[in-house]
Amino acid sequence: MTAPAKPPINLFRGWPNPSLHPTSALQSAATAILCNQALSTPALGYGPDEGDPGLRNEIAKWLTSFYTPTQPVTADRICITGGASQNLACVLQVFSDAGYTKRVWMVEPTYYLACRIFDDAGFSKRMKAVPEDLEGIDVDFLERELEKCESGEPDMHHLQPGTKTPRPWRKAYKHLIYAVPTFSNPSGRIMSQRRREQLVRLARKFDALIITDDVYDFLQWRSQPGKADHPTRAIAPRLVDIDRFLDGGPEDEFGNVVSNGSFSKLIGAGCRVGWAEGTAKFAYGVSQTGSSRSGGAPSQLTSTFVRELLSSGFLQEYIDNTLRPIYARRHHTLLAAISDNLSKVGVQVVKDDREFSGGYFVWLALPPREKASRLAARAKAEENLLIGEGTMFQVEGDVSNHGARHDLEQYIRLCFAYEEEGNLAEGVQRLANLIR
Repeated sequence: MTAPAKPPINLFRGWPNPSLHPTSALQSAATAILCNQALSTPALGYGPDEGDPGLRNEIAKWLTSFYTPTQPVTADRICITGGASQNLACVLQVFSDAGYTKRVWMVEPTYYLACRIFDDAGFSKRMKAVPEDLEGIDVDFLERELEKCESGEPDMHHLQPGTKTPRPWRKAYKHLIYAVPTFSNPSGRIMSQRRREQLVRLARKFDALIITDDVYDFLQWRSQPGKADHPTRAIAPRLVDIDRFLDGGPEDEFGNVVSNGSFSKLIGAGCRVGWAEGTAKFAYGVSQTGSSRSGGAPSQLTSTFVRELLSSGFLQEYIDNTLRPIYARRHHTLLAAISDNLSKVGVQVVKDDREFSGGYFVWLALPPREKASRLAARAKAEENLLIGEGTMFQVEGDVSNHGARHDLEQYIRLCFAYEEEGNLAEGVQRLANLIR
């Protein structure tokens, strides 16, 4: 007789648990907007290309309070988007040209779904992996590879400058660099400030645009269990702020960094409201994609709900007093289960000794005899357990430089954000049983 299937456990999905959706606050915000015609009329219109001006102002104040840059963030540096993924596509429409932009350089392991967006923009087989180390990105490796590319690689000879119509708000960068600098997906690493400054200088030298997904920055807590005083200010400066002030600031009106932000990890994956921050000219350029010019600001109605959550102070308080403590507890629960079960079968947490942790994920190194793809398949078939296999996080299409890169078959990613908290330890136990 076949044994009944075990209840499913999902340690793969990188979404907030439904219990963390602030539905009551969203309902109040929606009511405040929709029951006031003076507010509902613009909310239900197309909206300005750059997005709701009230939300841009609220985001500017919020970012200034959290990141504490040398000078306040101003609303003209911000463009409202339909979330980080939609914005990445818009940035590529305005600031890259597949006939001119040479390479997309991606820190590996990388957020794997970004590869499809780069592919759609015409960069198939031109995405290149940059190894990640304890400081977050190997800038020496990247500089050597950029030098090689600039010296004239054979597959670059077909590129022709200027395939897109010149516009005053548009610039085609020679190179694109993609990274998740703080609590990286999947590794959870934090790029050091030293590397951030080196990377900005490198981008200026090679006319590169650094695109940073800064979607996990607000989800931070002390690494030591039992520490309740989670930081309420950013633990690392954003690259967009470094570009703003380093060595006198940007070399032109567009700068070399765009910060890609999103409310999806804070409010809910379906929120689909985010923002891009760069120089004022860069932010305006993002707003001038054909889809925004035709349809107005993305997520115009939902943007006004988010504006209410920020202007009332609800979201800031919710992050400080609900999200950070709950995610810290979930993270520590998962780590304790790993220590009790997986460490005994040779699995190790990939981390550095740092005071703060955050984000959604734990990155694990498997014992030499295990392969991530095989383990993930067995986990699904035999234990009804979903995990992220390391090979998913390879840079798509790049088969070069393997000697400088980790074998991602030796790694897996576990997410502690989505699954019910009581199932985290059970999922780890199932995985340990398989390895045994």
